[in-house]
Amino acid sequence: MLKDILIEIWQANAEGKYAHPADRQPGKSIDPAFRGWGRACTDLETGVYAFDTIKPGPVEGRNGRRMAPHVNAWIVGRGINLALNTRIYFSDEAEANASDPVLNLIEWEQRRRTLVAERLDRRLDSGAAVYRFDIRLQGDDETVFFDV
Repeated sequence: MLKDILIEIWQANAEGKYAHPADRQPGKSIDPAFRGWGRACTDLETGVYAFDTIKPGPVEGRNGRRMAPHVNAWIVGRGINLALNTRIYFSDEAEANASDPVLNLIEWEQRRRTLVAERLDRRLDSGAAVYRFDIRLQGDDETVFFDV
């Protein structure tokens, strides 16, 4: 449980395009109603955090390799000397996850699972899917962090 932590996310839109001039993926348009990033603080008592966002589409990576839908996360807080960077993938994208070039850089499959948000059986009032992603700083299920 992470208490008193700031989590910042950035992600592509539903088509898989980032709201950034450096994203030059052909055939994908920017959604003017979608910022592509957000910040949330974990609850001081429970460590719970939440983002209300869209599920991103697949993104073309380097060398034209397709990346599975994912959300980039940046984590800072007291007691963390350097910001931590990770990714959040989706459990209902198993086929895309299996071929994601970044996720597959992680040698041990059990460690890859620390980056996959579980889709829950419930939905929001809007009908949107709900995912749970626990961030763990230590222990057997410690979240994989990237040196960026």
